Amino acid sequence: MSMSSGVSSLAAGHKTLVPQVIEELKKQGASDIKVVVGGIIPPGDYEFLTNAGASGIFGPGTVVTDCANQTLNIIGA
Repeated sequence: MSMSSGVSSLAAGHKTLVPQVIEELKKQGASDIKVVVGGIIPPGDYEFLTNAGASGIFGPGTVVTDCANQTLNIIGA
């Protein structure tokens, strides 16, 4: 079964925290865990986060059921 880890950022730390979380997962042998990100994230940062390894990004106003459905799709559930 696939797993997902979420990172929520309300303090503009997403460009630092998300790559660190993804790198630490790799170091721990857990690169199969998908990371999804939510919070106050400018659309201009989405490409950076995707390139860093984020599997899903949910910005302000994203409908909760859309987040849930997309996360389920990401983990293959």
